[in-house]
Order: sequence, then structure tokens, then C-alpha cells
Amino acid sequence: MKKIIIIGASSGIKSINKDLVKYTSSLIENIEPLHIDISTYNSIPIFSPEHKEEFGSPIEIIQLAALFNSCDGFMISFAEHNGSYVASYKNVIDWISVQGQNMFNHKPMLLMSTSPGPRGAQTVLDSAVHYYPHMGGKVCSIFSLPSFYDNFKDNKIVNEELKAKLSIELSKFQSEL
Repeated sequence: MKKIIIIGASSGIKSINKDLVKYTSSLIENIEPLHIDISTYNSIPIFSPEHKEEFGSPIEIIQLAALFNSCDGFMISFAEHNGSYVASYKNVIDWISVQGQNMFNHKPMLLMSTSPGPRGAQTVLDSAVHYYPHMGGKVCSIFSLPSFYDNFKDNKIVNEELKAKLSIELSKFQSEL
């Protein structure tokens, strides 16, 4: 059974991106979803080389980096703050990137985003699609869900056209696992 890291890249305890990625992971059979809650990392120090040199890496980051190394793929749904990654998520990625490995190890990735607005956090998603290959990510699928509260109800996508688009992207992702 393939182990897939599932991340709603949001600092909020309740998050529409967490809802989207949880729903999406439930559509794939025969995987072991490893749900990572970024809000549990909100208290780790902001990354700096000086902090790492003086205190070392937080144990939570060392454990998460090992999990990144041992999984078979990633599903990440990005929240967008002012057109970019949520600060706490970016901090986690900064810490993992200095753990002495290729962060995503050329493993398949399904990158997603959603927002209440009509663009569905497309700016941060575009940024991730271009940035993650430089971090060892094998981006094989992308999906943006616009107008979350109109298109996602009762814990599922209700817009049939968007549901079909997600199904195509899931097929691409699964074929790479």
C-alpha cells in the first residue's frame, strides 16, 4: 500500500484547503494517507541559519523530514495569503529543506488550491507548480477549486464539471505512484 503525505497548507485549525485535500485523498483506494496538520507546527521557531547552528533543528522537523523521505507521494492543497504560501507552511518547508536531503525526493505530487473567491488561490498554486520541481517535486497533477463555498458542500465537490476535472488529475497522479 502506497503511503501518501496529505497536507492542507494552512495555519488554521479549520481550513477549506484541509477539507479539499482530505476529500481528495478519500477518492483514492489502496493508499495509506498520512495527514500532516501544519497548524501543529505553528510554534516552531522561524527558520534562520543562526538558529539552526545554535540550537539545531526542532525534533518535529527532523521527524517530518524522515516521513517525507519514506513516503511514496504528496497531495498538498495551498491556502493563499496575499498571493503566496501561508507563513507557517513556508517556515516548515524552509526547515525541511536544510535537513540534508532532496526535500521531495522526485516523488509524484498532486498540487491543489482553493479559496472563497473565483480564482481558487491560483496565484500560490502557480508559484508552487514552478517552484516545487526545484525542490525535488515531481508535479504530475494540479487542480484549483474556485469559489469553495459554492462548489464544495456536504464534504464533497458538488460542481460536476470540477469533479470531473479533479478525477482526471487524480488519474494522472495515481498513474505516477
